[in-house]
Formats: sequence, structure tokens, C-alpha cells
Amino acid sequence: MKKQVICLALCSLLLVPCSSATAQQPKKVPRIGYLINSPLAASAEFQDAFRQGLRDLGYIEGKNIVIEWRSGEQGRDRQRAIAAEFVRLNVDVIVAGGSGDIRAAREATSTIPIVMVIGGDVIGSGFVASLARPGGNLTGLSTLRPELMGKRLELLKEILPKLSRVAVFMSSSGVDYAQVLKELDVAAGAMGMKLQHMDIRVTADFTSAFRSAAEGHAEAALVRVSAPILDPQRKQFVELAVKNRLPAMYERAEEVKAGGLISYGVNNADLYRRAATYVDKILKGAKPADLPGEQPTKFEFIINLKTAKQIGLSIPPNVLVRADRVIR
Repeated sequence: MKKQVICLALCSLLLVPCSSATAQQPKKVPRIGYLINSPLAASAEFQDAFRQGLRDLGYIEGKNIVIEWRSGEQGRDRQRAIAAEFVRLNVDVIVAGGSGDIRAAREATSTIPIVMVIGGDVIGSGFVASLARPGGNLTGLSTLRPELMGKRLELLKEILPKLSRVAVFMSSSGVDYAQVLKELDVAAGAMGMKLQHMDIRVTADFTSAFRSAAEGHAEAALVRVSAPILDPQRKQFVELAVKNRLPAMYERAEEVKAGGLISYGVNNADLYRRAATYVDKILKGAKPADLPGEQPTKFEFIINLKTAKQIGLSIPPNVLVRADRVIR
């Protein structure tokens, strides 16, 4: 009996260190792959919003979560390379910014969860079956990009009541180009406007496109140029619009802050903040297919009065009072 007691005691002592070692093993720190089609330096506001969203949920970068920040600004090949890198890194979630980033991530993996942030027409682009039931490994936020094009034309018409000819600066390489074009044509037809389409594929197209707009007697411009093309030379573009005295409507606040005239669109920073909620749910075990997609809830109408003065344009008071922000 004494020998049995001694043996049991020794076994218990040997098991204690093993149990302690098991209990002290560090928890796996989640790794997020973050892909955006703009230069990281130019989109710091979005990164800050995403970090804040994570902090609100208890995640601190470098402490209990790791974020791999990547920019696909060089185009589709770069986006695909980054998506493939995330698969090799075996990240827990991929956060994809624009439509090109989403498509690259979707092509790279059918198993790693993907949270889309600025998805445009996510159903028409084939990213999800529906917002209510996304299906597959992808969910997140859409931007109503095609649907908002008509609203932008309406605002231009309010500012310029006699407006009849609009130059549309777009990139046919955009994933949702066809859907946006369809919405624009319907809206323009209803308002009796003629559209002059300018296909912007590289920044070198800027000058010739403005020249063509002038030759076509365009009275205003609607700008929907893909971010990888526009962002690196944003200042050059808005300066060309001012130089040509062409009232230009943009979809993002960034262009107006850089000297553009007006913008109407989704508050993208809010979408990045909300994307953190999807990441949190997925890390806690939820499947993307079970998380309904969401649409934007915050929109911004911004007017740059300094630019209006430069091009000799007077903004009607009834339009000015509706602006969320006025740059004076």
C-alpha cells in the first residue's frame, strides 16, 4: 500500500508541471489581411476608422490582433498578388476595400472569410447572392455606388438649372462599370441631359479627356474614376477641372478637400469602422454566409466655396444650406 501511495504521489507531481504548461500556452493572436486599392498614406483616415472600430470591440493592434496592411494601388495584378500572399500567411480574415480588391480576394480563396467594405453593386458584380443571405465566404458592406449616380446628376442640375451636357469621367476597367453606366443613362434620360463619356484608364488620359470635354461643350462633369488611377494624381485632376472652369461633382470627400468643387457620397470612414464589427463576429465563430450584408447609413454632401469662386460659380442658397460640410 505504501508503495502504491508513493507512486500515485510521484505521478501527481509529474502531472502538475504538464498541466501548468498547457494552461500557460499563449492564445493564438488573430491575423487580419487588409487590402485597399488606394495608397496607404492617402487613405490613413480609413485605417484609423478601422482601428477605432476594433478598439471599441476590445482589439488592440500589436497586442491581441495583428493587421497586415497592404495597398493594391498598382492594379489588378498587384491586388491578386496580395490576396495570394494573405492565403499563404493563413490570415483569419481578409478585409477588402474596393470592388477590385474584393474580386481579387474572392478569386484567391473560397475558405478564408472576406469582409468587403466598399462593395459597389455587390449583387450585380456577383460577390454575394443577396445582402440578406450572402452565401459563400464573403459578407460586409455595399456602397450603393450605381444608385447614387442619379442623385449626383440631380444635385448638379440644382446648382446649374440650365445644365444639359455633362462630361462623365469614368474608368471602364472598374468592376461595376456596366451597372454604373446603366444607372447614369436612365437618370440622364429622365432629366433630358446628354452625357459625354470619357474613359480614364491611366493618369495620362486626364489632359486629353478635359480637352475632349471642352470640345464637346460640356457644362459640368461627373467624376467616377477608379481610385488606383485617380488617387496618386488627385491634385492634378482637380486642378485641371478648375483650369477648365468645369463644375465637377465627385463621389468622395477626398477630392473636394484637395480642391474639387462638390461631392456627394457615402461616408467611407464609417464603413471601415463598421467593418470591424464583422471581423469581430467572424473571429468569435460566425460564418460569413450567416452574416447579412449591410448598406450605408451615413452620406456626405460637401461644397468647396473657394473652388466655386475660382471658376466663377454661385451656389444657390437652397443647395448650400443642405451641405453637410462647406469649405470656405
